[in-house]
Amino acid sequence: MVHALNEIHRTLKPNGILIDLRPVEENWSVEVVSTSSTQRVSSAGWQVSGRLIDQPIGVADDEAAFKAMREVESNGWFIREKEEEFAFFYYWDTPSEMKEFMEEEWEDFEKLDDDVFRRTNSLWASANADARVRVRVKMLITKWQKNGR
Repeated sequence: MVHALNEIHRTLKPNGILIDLRPVEENWSVEVVSTSSTQRVSSAGWQVSGRLIDQPIGVADDEAAFKAMREVESNGWFIREKEEEFAFFYYWDTPSEMKEFMEEEWEDFEKLDDDVFRRTNSLWASANADARVRVRVKMLITKWQKNGR
């Protein structure tokens, strides 16, 4: 990663901007969201059914990315100007669709525990299929400026 960041630094114009946008592993929340105002879910319109389990590869990727950014910052290649976290949501119509997606796309990074899947199914079913399921992903966005020296 540091080699790639060195190439970005080399080719970026003086005082250019690098945007680091990525998900951060944090046992993301699985939620059932009401699509009707009459549902028995939280006053916010959603209810947490559990959390995903971060897998070692995803955690290692996070650690490597944070380490690489600390290294290029300490090398003076980039100056951190602003950093924020925000939620990004993946939505599915049914818990089964969510599970299928995770097994195909996230198998190395996130695991859906059987108990969380059962609880999600139960909450979704009690909403009389008038709900969707979602995963709340923690995102990080950082604005870096190329150091002009």
